[in-house]
Amino acid sequence: MKRMIIFCMLFFCSTMVLTEASPKTAKYRQILKKIEQLESMVKETDAELLHTPENPVEGCLNTTVTCFQKGIQKLQPARSQDNARFNKAIRIVSRFTEKNSGEHCKSTCESYEKKTPKNFLKGFENLVQ
Repeated sequence: MKRMIIFCMLFFCSTMVLTEASPKTAKYRQILKKIEQLESMVKETDAELLHTPENPVEGCLNTTVTCFQKGIQKLQPARSQDNARFNKAIRIVSRFTEKNSGEHCKSTCESYEKKTPKNFLKGFENLVQ
């Protein structure tokens, strides 16, 4: 009976470890969730258009992420009541980094088309996915 209980406990623990998401996957999910929150809170009218990278080249991921991080800092909340939640979401999303050198990339942030804040966030969401 003892062996059966130990086996069941071991089996249960091992299945829990296997089904748990990796820390990197959990971080990406959190960032995607915060981007979705930002999409609903961001100011669209009279907002600054932002350089939005699309279809990044393999060697340019670091530059692309840098462009998104610069653009994120320029976003503004639509309502002042959302300031605290908005700032928290901005801090979390700003932590996204790419560990790719990006040294061979010839494009700059200014070379990308300017888009509205919501389209900018959708582009960032596509990059994270």
